[in-house]
Amino acid sequence: MKKYIALALIVTGTAAFAHSGVKDPDVMKRMMGMSDLADQMKIIGTMAKGQAAFDADAVNAALSMIAEEASAIPALFENKATDPKSEALPAIWDNWDTFTARATELEELAGGLAGTIQTEADLGPAMGQLGKSCGACHADFRMK
Repeated sequence: MKKYIALALIVTGTAAFAHSGVKDPDVMKRMMGMSDLADQMKIIGTMAKGQAAFDADAVNAALSMIAEEASAIPALFENKATDPKSEALPAIWDNWDTFTARATELEELAGGLAGTIQTEADLGPAMGQLGKSCGACHADFRMK
């Protein structure tokens, strides 16, 4: 789980730098959507790491936002826009059904978890599940 928390914090911290110099507006929209998703993961991750006090309402709100952002992923990637700053691999469009299925899985996972996190003990397993879902998509569809 620590690996997934660290990944979420790294992704969030580098997002602003990655967006500088992006010329294609579709790529910028994608990057902003993914950054919004990463921001919500950071809320949960900082609590899971003990860097922020546990707040069930904030976690559940973040999960709802993750579900909402995940539902928008296919639309953000529908146009095969490119930009030198993009980390999106061509495999997204070559394996569109798998890509969109993973976005739907994240949406359903986060939506199903939203409202269920009541204690700090609930946080670790939820973060692990979210990390695995995000990581599965990144492994196949994002430049390393």
